[in-house]
Amino acid sequence: MIKVSSPSSCAVVRVAVGGLALMFLSGCAEMNTAYTKRALDVQTKMSESVFLDPVAPDKKVMYVEVRNTSDKNNFDLEAPIKAAMTKRGYRVTQNPDEAHYRLQVNVLNVSKTDPEGASTALRGGYGGPIAAATLVGTRQTNDAASMLAGAFMKDVVFMVVTDVQLVEKAAAGVIVRQDSQQNLKQGMGGGLQQTTSEATKFKKYRVRVVGTANKANLEYEEAAPALTEGLTRSLSGLF
Repeated sequence: MIKVSSPSSCAVVRVAVGGLALMFLSGCAEMNTAYTKRALDVQTKMSESVFLDPVAPDKKVMYVEVRNTSDKNNFDLEAPIKAAMTKRGYRVTQNPDEAHYRLQVNVLNVSKTDPEGASTALRGGYGGPIAAATLVGTRQTNDAASMLAGAFMKDVVFMVVTDVQLVEKAAAGVIVRQDSQQNLKQGMGGGLQQTTSEATKFKKYRVRVVGTANKANLEYEEAAPALTEGLTRSLSGLF
């Protein structure tokens, strides 16, 4: 006698086979992430190049100011930058008036993101938007295997966005004219345009520097020192 399986039995078998397939797929995805992202990858990129004029050794005096307006108040850049500049033969001063160079940095954002988010922040340039970059790292997927794999092995990217202003004393006899324009909002429908001009002895350059750290299951405690080192090397390399 031929025994015919009931529909319910077939459904159970199909569910079991499907579950095994998902486990296999998720395992493969997890192993791939673990292998390709096993080493910490740190990259630091600048929105544009800046070339400063070389100076005599007696003019290698620098003022460094780092502000942190991100939510990571333990992300310290000022001390490493000062130490790096000292090693490069510069004297770091607390008096901006006696400095030939001023390096002013604002740490705008320290957060999880993805490579596209970092590119977006970098393309924005100095003062550009970063809100979109911080959201792309929270994308969700409906793929069951990806969701299952992601529960155990995650491809994590941490990003640091900094806006940088470099101030350089002009050569003797050179007067620099600086024109600036601001568009200020007045309530819901109005606005105010403000234009200023001044003659100064300082040349200013503004750039954005973005650092990323990428690794499987990366934690902030591991990413922060590597990001600090990369940003310090990039900023000190300008001089």
